[in-house]
Amino acid sequence: MAAAAVAVICTGTYLSVRTAASGPSAGHVAARLQATGQPPPSARPQLRLGTLRTYRVATEHLTLTRSAPGLGRRVLRLTVRYPVVAGLATYRQHPAGLFPLVAFAPGYRHCAGVYRDLLRQWASAGYVVAAVDFPRTSCATASPDESDVTNQPADLAFVIRRLLARSAARQGRLADLIAAGKIAVAGHSDGGDTAAALAAAPCCRDRRVQAALILSGAQWPSFTGHWFARPAPPLLVIQGAADSWNPPADSVRLYLADRAGPRFYLDLPAAGHFTPYEGDGTPEPIVARVTVDFLDRYLLGQRSRSAAMWREGKVAGKAVLASAGHLPR
Repeated sequence: MAAAAVAVICTGTYLSVRTAASGPSAGHVAARLQATGQPPPSARPQLRLGTLRTYRVATEHLTLTRSAPGLGRRVLRLTVRYPVVAGLATYRQHPAGLFPLVAFAPGYRHCAGVYRDLLRQWASAGYVVAAVDFPRTSCATASPDESDVTNQPADLAFVIRRLLARSAARQGRLADLIAAGKIAVAGHSDGGDTAAALAAAPCCRDRRVQAALILSGAQWPSFTGHWFARPAPPLLVIQGAADSWNPPADSVRLYLADRAGPRFYLDLPAAGHFTPYEGDGTPEPIVARVTVDFLDRYLLGQRSRSAAMWREGKVAGKAVLASAGHLPR
């Protein structure tokens, strides 16, 4: 086996190293496994995070129920996509969990399935991606009620809690998969409003959230108070300039409201409301690359991804990236 590999390289993060040629013998490894139930760190295979199409992706469907005063039972249907790792059993009982979590909120009258291409790409880069079909606004709802967006940040926070609990329980397909200290929220349209509230609204701020991706979203008017009054996680706002459903001014207003933390605005000059995030046509590949660069930088701490994000976010006629309160030109 090759000599120990460097832990971090420019194209991704490695969570472990290869066994050196002079490392423990098979007998020693077997004895360690028998005594502790897990291999020593030097015997574990590599996990590389942060590069698209690194992993095959598996899917788990879950149904969770949240009870809330005055709301009754809220049934939340989840589609969880996660990386498939050969020899995953050797990672079981990893103390910190293996992969960051991205909790995703679909738009009004949408379900997780329409975003499958984008969400699968995130998972292929080493993220557990959980998309929520909300009880009163999803595609499966006979009489949707858009005002129920007010209740969705609490739903999304509940989903995060339950998934962390499943990972910590060390049973089932999600056992030990989620790194509890690396959590992002994302959402499209009304789902973007939901994710933004969890990141920055005084009603709903969840301190576990360390990054937020807002895809054609805004500040939902029912979430009153001073947004971004407390330190908010790094923010990436993406908006199509030809969007007639979510006016670009709404995304600009959200982006400019954050005056302190790292914040970015990706303008898609010719794009509408749906094509950047549904399907795999232009400019969805740009969105996939820039969002993964952003997650790599702010969830994985890969500083080298900043340059990649700027490179991928500036495509003539298709994408313009801005930051720090500046607007795209």
